[in-house]
Amino acid sequence: MKTLVELVARKRDGGRLSDDEIARIVRAHSDGEFADYQMSALLMAIFFRGMDDAETVALTRAMLHSGDVLDLSGVPGRKVDKHSTGGVGDKVSICLAPLVAACGVPVPMVSGRGLGHTGGTLDKLEAIPGFDVSLDAGAFARIVREVGTCMIGQTERIAPADKRIYALRDVTATVESIPLIVASILSKKLAEGIDALVLDVKVGRGAFMKTLEDARALATALVRVGTAAGKRVTALLTDMSAPLGRTVGNALETREAIEVLRGGGPADLVACTLALGEEMLIAGGAAATAGAARAKLEAAIASGAAAEVLARMIAAQKGDPAVVEDAGRLPRAPVVVDVAAEEEGVVVALDPLEIGLTAVALGAGRTRADQRVDPAVGIELTAARGDRVGRGAPLARIHARRPEDAHAAAGRVRAAFQLGPQPAPAFPLVLERIAL
Repeated sequence: MKTLVELVARKRDGGRLSDDEIARIVRAHSDGEFADYQMSALLMAIFFRGMDDAETVALTRAMLHSGDVLDLSGVPGRKVDKHSTGGVGDKVSICLAPLVAACGVPVPMVSGRGLGHTGGTLDKLEAIPGFDVSLDAGAFARIVREVGTCMIGQTERIAPADKRIYALRDVTATVESIPLIVASILSKKLAEGIDALVLDVKVGRGAFMKTLEDARALATALVRVGTAAGKRVTALLTDMSAPLGRTVGNALETREAIEVLRGGGPADLVACTLALGEEMLIAGGAAATAGAARAKLEAAIASGAAAEVLARMIAAQKGDPAVVEDAGRLPRAPVVVDVAAEEEGVVVALDPLEIGLTAVALGAGRTRADQRVDPAVGIELTAARGDRVGRGAPLARIHARRPEDAHAAAGRVRAAFQLGPQPAPAFPLVLERIAL
């Protein structure tokens, strides 16, 4: 049997590792036999040499089985989750999970927190007074069974090897490795006990994948590896060249997601939610075609069934379900300042990265994992791409804790808007669909 150091050397030299060898490495790292500095060397070797699909599947499974795999066998039906690679203003999960559950497909969802310029679903949910994302496996399974959906954070026992390995990737410049990204995402998602997964891979300046080529490579790898691991996996590549919806910030985004379930919401947010919902209903066996799936989703919104599921989920997770009827119960910032246009024109571009970073600076996000977020602050966009605005008309509204914070943010937000004489060509929201 080769030593662990010999296995690192083999990958360094471009060789491949067997399933047993990868499982042995992950187990040894978890047990302390394989030190962090040795794992860091292996991660760098993987970064440069890559992994084939079989190796990536083996790494995914080893990380998955480093902790608990949730047992949802008591929940009838095909369990389907959705994962987004993250974008500015992406509050889709909050409206999508109850909507799909209202159509008869159970949605167990383990979500994450925001880091960097993109927000996190858990932070948005915690803007709801009392909402608890730290439930144990038993409560999670019970709520999925009784309500149809439950949204929690990663526990200490869900893919713990991924937590340790990700922390090393973060400080060794190996985050961008596609095999390591795929194993990280899928090990956590498969630990939920799901049957199928729908991926929303964001593309553009506000996403982690800036180009269509990079996003396609990641989505294709995720679909191939997830399918090889025995799950039905499809992916949509969606545009993130501008913020999604009209709000960035935790309570603001939660309010907007609720608006979608009440029959409103911005057109792009509604379109993204319905496109992903169609994929989830088909994967869950609740619809045979995209048209039939869309009709079910729209009916669940129109009847109020989707909003009712959200209220029941909030109550089951100790939150205030009255926010579904009265979004004014969500936290509000004490300072609100409008950002006015300095010239007349059409909004031809709106920089999502700058909007996201400005929201972080206001306190809506974090630059370190141990930071707290302010649920009330954020940015409300009153103009979007294609809108014509007059000189002095509001482009955005800053929601801040202090006047000086609002005024500091105003200049950055104004600079994120590019005005011109004519509208720029429209971007399609869904760029590609990837499936096997």
